[in-house]
Amino acid sequence: MESRTLISGCSSKSGISLLGRSGKSIDLSLVGSQKLVFLRTQNFSKLYLKWVGARRGVEGRSSVERVEGVVGVEVFESESSVGLRRKKLGVFVSGGGSNFRSIHEGTVGGSVHGDVAVVVTNKPECGGAEYARGKGIPVIVFPKASTSSDGVSATDLVDSLRAYGVDFVLLAGYLKLIPVELVRAYPKSILNIHPALLPAFGGKGYYGMKVHKAVIASGARFSGPTVHFVDEHYDTGRILAQRVVPVLATDTAEELAARVLHEEHKLYVEVTSALCDERIAWREDGVPLIRSRENPNEYS
Repeated sequence: MESRTLISGCSSKSGISLLGRSGKSIDLSLVGSQKLVFLRTQNFSKLYLKWVGARRGVEGRSSVERVEGVVGVEVFESESSVGLRRKKLGVFVSGGGSNFRSIHEGTVGGSVHGDVAVVVTNKPECGGAEYARGKGIPVIVFPKASTSSDGVSATDLVDSLRAYGVDFVLLAGYLKLIPVELVRAYPKSILNIHPALLPAFGGKGYYGMKVHKAVIASGARFSGPTVHFVDEHYDTGRILAQRVVPVLATDTAEELAARVLHEEHKLYVEVTSALCDERIAWREDGVPLIRSRENPNEYS
């Protein structure tokens, strides 16, 4: 890794405020259990910390508590994104777009080495589309409604995504079936997030609160989000990542949905980060795996 700059200062429980050589204050914050630190600036992406000065004998990734009292830190760019082009993402939404917002925040905050280039929606007035417009992200309407002049055809959609330079397509609560033209144009490059542990509780008609009601009615003890690659059918593509959420005996569908959604936001950002870092590997039997950022020999 190549050192970018040397900065010094002190930290607090909520993060680290440091002074760069240029004299400009830079805010750093830790990201949960990943023990990664990111600069809140457009000039850097993912970063690690390596202790120098008074703590020279201690180095590596650490928690805020271990950062406190450090005389200085040396900032390195993450190995997983060094030399990689920032990927362009096309995000599809039909509703409020909370997963889209989490992904967008990840691209701005540095945890995702990419940018949302365009948003596609079948509901131009939905919350996700409004959020995109507010952030200056172009919005495409698909599919084209028979009663409106808005919208594009499947062929035009593919052409538009290519014109925006989209590398990967992320479905974030998009309720329409993806056209065959798009699946074929972006092989192994389209992801979806589903609010249950596929292959259970998936397929046409299983979306939103319907999924959580079905999980509770079945007596299942566990649920959770699934991120999977998209093929020409509903929820049948190869599973890439899952997160387990317990189903409590007293759960309502709304309570379960809230806990699953909380995990969705974290999981989708983590998977999108791996996608943009080119850490997705395919086993010989066609099963996709995620290579560990910390240990390239470990997969999940």
